[in-house]
Amino acid sequence: MSSLIPPRSLIRDTGRAIGDFRMIHDGDRILLGLSGGKDSLTLLHLLLYFQQRAPVRFEIGAVTIDPQTGLTDKRALIPYLQSLGVPYAYVSEPILARAEQHLDNRSYCSFCSRMRRGLIYRTAREQNYNVIALGQHLDDLAESFLMSAFHGGRLKTMKAHYLIEAGDLRVIRPLVYARERRISDFARKAGLPVMEENCPTRYGKPTQRPHMKALLAREEQENPGLFKSLIRTLTPLMSVGLDDVPEPPGDPRPSPRTESPWNP
Repeated sequence: MSSLIPPRSLIRDTGRAIGDFRMIHDGDRILLGLSGGKDSLTLLHLLLYFQQRAPVRFEIGAVTIDPQTGLTDKRALIPYLQSLGVPYAYVSEPILARAEQHLDNRSYCSFCSRMRRGLIYRTAREQNYNVIALGQHLDDLAESFLMSAFHGGRLKTMKAHYLIEAGDLRVIRPLVYARERRISDFARKAGLPVMEENCPTRYGKPTQRPHMKALLAREEQENPGLFKSLIRTLTPLMSVGLDDVPEPPGDPRPSPRTESPWNP
């Protein structure tokens, strides 16, 4: 099976983000955190697209962390990754059981997130990857920004590209300019093997994030340019940590944006 070609809009937004935040360097070995959701599967095909056309050479692998909830068997992703020729690690750990032993229900999300991230880092180190790619998109960053401002009293969102505290791995989010609805459209039309997140707490009471998503949707109906404005607002926040990322030899920062070789 050959990789699918994503729509021009997603290619453009992803290429801009990769160029603006200097995400991919020559010789990088990138490990994609593949949940099986629409976002990470779409990012997989975008990375494969750029791998064939990018101004630098880089390798791609993927890892899925199975928290052993018993609700969804994500081993169905194994033959799909094999068909694409992408090296794949499937890591199964009893994250849910550990959470049930030590935490109340409201703590599951943060505990599971920390555990998954640690297992992704471990896999990257064991298999010689130096970059972790994650699939959060612009809508995710906007929701996180509002949650942090409304409930945490801080101006903060997810970072686009940063060096982890240990200093040995970089984390990139190439979809930070991409809208969720475009990702959903591509995943549906392309027939990607999307698997719902297997979290038993998702059917509980509403969380802050759906509320923020609904708030943004209502505001966008009145202000169609909302997310263009939000990109300008969020860029300094998503750039936090970028200055700590070492510059690759012979790869100066592109300026202005239109000169970036990643812009299609």
